This record gives sequence, C-alpha cells and structure tokens, in this order.
Amino acid sequence: MSETAIIVDSIACIPGDRLDDLRISMVPANILFNGSVYRDVIDLTSAQAYRFIDEAPEFWKSSAASPEDFAATYRELSAGYRNILVITISAKLTMFYDSASAAREIVQRELPSTRIEVLDSETAAAAEGLIALAAARAAKEGKTFEEVMAIAREVRERVRFIGLLETIRHVYRTGRIPKLASRIGSSLSLKPILTDGDGVIRFAGAARTKRSGVEKMLSMMGEHAGHSDPIHVAVMHADAVEEARMLRDRVAAEFNCVELFVTDFSPIMAYATGRGTLALAFYKGT
Repeated sequence: MSETAIIVDSIACIPGDRLDDLRISMVPANILFNGSVYRDVIDLTSAQAYRFIDEAPEFWKSSAASPEDFAATYRELSAGYRNILVITISAKLTMFYDSASAAREIVQRELPSTRIEVLDSETAAAAEGLIALAAARAAKEGKTFEEVMAIAREVRERVRFIGLLETIRHVYRTGRIPKLASRIGSSLSLKPILTDGDGVIRFAGAARTKRSGVEKMLSMMGEHAGHSDPIHVAVMHADAVEEARMLRDRVAAEFNCVELFVTDFSPIMAYATGRGTLALAFYKGT
C-alpha cells in the first residue's frame, strides 16, 4: 500500500500527462448546458465548452462536484493509499472545498484506516494546480503525509496568479460589476489584469493593448519572483494557443524556470473572462 494520494478538482488546469505521471486524481466540475450535464474535461473538451458558451451563454451553468463524487474517489483510493490529500480551488470562489469536506465526513466511519485531509488552496486555476503538483512530487518521492501537507501549505503561501483578459465585456457574469459597466469598459478596449489575494480574484489594473498587458504581467511576475531565482510557472490560455506559446517563450527567456508548461484555462472560469484570456501562475522554489 502506498503512502499518499493527491486529489484536485478540474479547475486546477493540470495537463493530463502530468496528472498521469504523478498519479493525481481529478474530480471534475459539472457543466450544465441546454438541459444536459457534462463532466468537465472528461465529457467535454475545452474547445467544446467554448463552443457552447458562444452558441448560447444564457443556457450555460456550472457547479462543483457533489460530496458523493468526492466520496466515490475516496473509496477507490483507499484500497491503495493510507492517506489522501485533497487540494481544492478557493472556498471563497466555489463549493468544491465544502463538497470535499462533507465527503470526508460521509466516509470517515467506513474508512477508519484512511486519513483524509482537505486543503483550501486559497487561489484558483493553475495556481491551485502548482500546489497539487508540488505535493504530488513529494508524495512520489516517498515523503511522509505530514511532509507532503507541509510542502503544499508552503507553496500555497508563495504561489501567485496573474491574468490578462481580452475584454471586460463578459465580467458581469461574475456578478461583481453591472452589465452596463462591462459594456462601457469593452467599448474603451480595456484589457483587465487580475490577481489573486485572500482567496478571491481581484482587479489589479488594466492595459490598453494585449501587448502592453503582457508586458505588465511579466513585470508583475518579476517583482514577485525575481529573474534569477528558480521559479515554477504555468502559462494558461482561453482558446489562445499561439499567444500562450509566445508568452511561454518570453517566460523561458527572461526567468530561471525549473518548471514551465502551457495549459488550457478552465472554461468554467473563462465563461466570465472570455476567449483570449492569458494567465500566469508561479512560485519561487527549486
């Protein structure tokens, strides 16, 4: 029996090959469209999800996995692992943390020999994913469960998220700004810049052009992480593959990356940010 299993939700934006290589289990969010329910990533690719959003955004909804979804994963993993660490998107953004915690209570009596801990990442997207990847590498190296959890918490304190939107047009879907304000911002061609903090995603500024927005993102990352220290980086995109690859190349040239990959931005978040979004998640560390 192995020591520690790692679970994440699908909003963590971890590429499939990395999930497989580090044996990370993924519990998907649910996407509801026009009367049908799809499991994020499993039943629906990012490209298909974006097509749904384009076709009829008024029929698009999403929800966190249920406690029973998590409980089923706990039961499956308990056959091969002594400990399970669940890392979720910020509890202030969705119900994933609550569902994972409720599932822990459901299975506690039937799985008395399996220790289950749920960690709120206090962030989102690949920033959450980087925490899970660090924990999974520690587990693969054979570290104790306490050491794995300590590493996850340490990375959580250091990881950062910066996002650049193509337009402010769709942000009203978050409920944070009125629809009229988003339309006015869109007419001014503003490119909002977002960051994380205190478990939520916040506006950090705006750029007039995509190019200047990318420069601001790279400058902000440099201020947080420096250019010479080792850094782990994930480049995310919402249906903007070529721009993401160009951003990855800039990051590789300007920073000392010990980990660098490109991944799809979760369509569940992109529903509010829109196509063309670029984002960076990163933390300093060897």
